[in-house]
Amino acid sequence: MARRYEKPVIHRLHMGHTNKFGFASPYGAKVRKSIDGVPIEELVSRFGSPLFVFSERRLRQKFREVKNAFTLRYPHVEFSWSYKTNYLDAIVAILHSEGATAEVVSEFEYEKARRMGIPGPKIIYNGPYKPIDSLRVAVSEGARINIDTFEEIADLERVADEVGKRPKVAIRVNMDTGIYPRWSRFGFNYESGQAWDAVKRIALGGKLDLIGLHCHMGTFILKPEAYEIETRKLVELAYRIEDEFGFKIEYIDVGGGFPSRNRLKGIYLPPEVAVPPIEEYAERITTALLNNLRPGDYPLLILESGRAIVDEAGFLITTVHATKRLPDGRRGYVLDAGVNVLFTAFWYHFNVEVDREVSGAAEPCVLYGPLCMNIDVVEDRAHLPPLPRGTRLILSPVGAYNVTQWMQFIRYRPAVVLIGENGEVDLIREAEDISDIVSRERVPERLKPKS
Repeated sequence: MARRYEKPVIHRLHMGHTNKFGFASPYGAKVRKSIDGVPIEELVSRFGSPLFVFSERRLRQKFREVKNAFTLRYPHVEFSWSYKTNYLDAIVAILHSEGATAEVVSEFEYEKARRMGIPGPKIIYNGPYKPIDSLRVAVSEGARINIDTFEEIADLERVADEVGKRPKVAIRVNMDTGIYPRWSRFGFNYESGQAWDAVKRIALGGKLDLIGLHCHMGTFILKPEAYEIETRKLVELAYRIEDEFGFKIEYIDVGGGFPSRNRLKGIYLPPEVAVPPIEEYAERITTALLNNLRPGDYPLLILESGRAIVDEAGFLITTVHATKRLPDGRRGYVLDAGVNVLFTAFWYHFNVEVDREVSGAAEPCVLYGPLCMNIDVVEDRAHLPPLPRGTRLILSPVGAYNVTQWMQFIRYRPAVVLIGENGEVDLIREAEDISDIVSRERVPERLKPKS
């Protein structure tokens, strides 16, 4: 078989320069032939490509690492799994078996949690939009509801009258913790006095039992000291509420936002340097509690960590379909997975590994997905040797937000498998086919094709 001629391209070498972006060395590709001992080619031959792969061992280890960081420093801690991060039944089953409760932000996620056997009192209901029908269910089942708006206070008072129960609620608070851009859309502002107005409104209504405070200040927070400020302000607000209105604040929920060891775009340093260890976050939060709580008072500390626990347990196997030379001299590869299944590619530079040793000098290249869209770019700063068609690429970490934010756009969504702690491989979500797409569609009789 004759080899195809390709015009040579000259790239200027920058030997010895500091690699300020923290990218992998451009002079070789990292090789990964297996995940938790299971060969890549075996996974693809059984389940196809692209393929999401989750490691049960990594997931359990990470949860225990985060849990230990906090429980060794504070006596009263609850971990509530953020369903929006990854709500695959098998994934949440693992986390619930480790002791996590459920944190949901919609009636859909609430139903998911109940379907997994989580009772109402073990569910935290967050989110800026809670339809009143879902509030009726949550109140009837005793869920903990974190109020986001003044309208929601009125809705809950109406539900309280209808079901004859006094709902246990918290208010969501947003505040200045020294990070920018500041998230201000969730809950009531601390500095402007809006949060205090919400407390007064609840007290004057006389129908709700205010038992908690919640704050979710952002995502992928790289400043642990922000959590110290957040915690201190929540404790101060809690005691003001107790002293002036007689409510007992039973829990302080500091939300989530802890980063994973992913490579955030715009950050020069590699995650090993840029991302603080979880112990530093735990130290800041628990120290703020212990320094500001009254003697003998230990309210429940709730954490809604998602990304920091599941992200590094997830991999995506994708296959090189085609290659081309771009006008700027870089090589472009077309993969069978794009931003339709890897939404977080807009925010991160993933680890890129190949499933085999590949000869040849590495060069700058772009990894494109299969979509007919110019924005379908998985990685625009890769350094890889010439990859033949059929090469498998393994992208990580991809466990957070991809299987919840993926799109049914142009292509079917792929299968998802779980590698157990003993090496067993289980299919936890089947690959889609046409029946999944059209099962909810309806064609009027007048438009149906004539046989």
